[in-house]
Amino acid sequence: MTPLITRRGFLKGGAAGVAGAALLGAAGCGAESASAGSALSVWYWTGSISDTLLGNVQKKVGVKLEPQKIGGDFKSKFMTSLAGRSYVPDITGINSDVATYFPDADQFVDLRKFGADKVKDQYLDWKWQQGVANDGRMIGFPMDTGPTALYYRTDIFKKAGLPTDPAEVEAHLGTWDDYLAAGKKLQAAIAGTCIASATVNDIFDQVMAQSSKQYMDRQNHFIGDQAHVRNAWDISVKVIKSNLTAKTVSLTADWNAVMTNGKVPCFVGAVWMKNFLGPAAPKTKGMWRVCRAPGGAGNSGGSFLGVTKYCKRPEDAYNAIRYLESTKNQAFSYQDINLFPSTPASYKDPIMRKPDPFYGGQVTVDIFGSAAEQVKPFYFSPYDDAITPAYATELGNVESLGKDPDQAWNDCIGQIKRTLQHTGVI
Repeated sequence: MTPLITRRGFLKGGAAGVAGAALLGAAGCGAESASAGSALSVWYWTGSISDTLLGNVQKKVGVKLEPQKIGGDFKSKFMTSLAGRSYVPDITGINSDVATYFPDADQFVDLRKFGADKVKDQYLDWKWQQGVANDGRMIGFPMDTGPTALYYRTDIFKKAGLPTDPAEVEAHLGTWDDYLAAGKKLQAAIAGTCIASATVNDIFDQVMAQSSKQYMDRQNHFIGDQAHVRNAWDISVKVIKSNLTAKTVSLTADWNAVMTNGKVPCFVGAVWMKNFLGPAAPKTKGMWRVCRAPGGAGNSGGSFLGVTKYCKRPEDAYNAIRYLESTKNQAFSYQDINLFPSTPASYKDPIMRKPDPFYGGQVTVDIFGSAAEQVKPFYFSPYDDAITPAYATELGNVESLGKDPDQAWNDCIGQIKRTLQHTGVI
């Protein structure tokens, strides 16, 4: 799916996720289906599955579906249905926080029972592994991904004496330190220029999106106080001290303005930012390009499909999912609703290789496809949603209140450990 703006923002309310997992564990047997007849119910959210493809399933696979587009807080509604064993969908969309369901993996069908492993090599391995719970049960079938890249304005880079060709920019801005140096050069050429479109949390999130380790390991040990997270923190602090963040709220009129007037001529973001940048800054059409992000490949966002254990016909549900998420149909979904495939073979499909006028005719799949294939395998734990808000809060205190960065770091780690102790994780 296309996250609203950041993974952290979309997955806010992480503590509720931990509580929800415990709630499911106390549920009893038996459930009322979300569909009344023979059709299999599918819960999804706007933009997560092509309506055209959903409409083709019965003709192509012989499985009748009853799609139900769920608005509002999708996760809460799904968790409530599971906990109450009432109106539970047969098939459900699952966001990139799939790990929050791992403690209740037995509420889902293990998709390996229907031959999922036979098509594993068609999907990005790191994406496939994210849908596999710690007990080996595969509860999430790969849908889209969110590979990241550097978006930049050629007209402003040229004015600042920076390269403009994507290959040259990529070579010039290979590291985050290079990116900061370029930001200072942009500031010297054009006062007030920034390299983060909203707050410093954009930088922290993107550095972490490139890391092979996150906040917990698979043995539920907290590792969010280790060097890989401190590195993301320190880079973020450098950006704050250099006054290189625009301090806008993403997807607001202010954000649209800084993307149009050149105050933010570059930022690191996921492929789904293309959906927002064009409509936000139509007057800049043709001026933007993308290239590999400083620091390397990363991923932000993406989603899965799962089959609940209450599904009336789980094999039919799996066959429907396989159709929806085939290589051909993932390429179609990119064209139809801008979902970036988790199937590398799709990147060669002609419908994904059309030059994009907003990016000066660049074939952007070359950049995002390469990034998707280079993402390092990483593990999101069931507790990340409860952990990550502390980093955002304390970095915000450094950025907006001038809090000492080391004190903010210590306060952040202390808060996280208390949260994990209260939930019995550590």
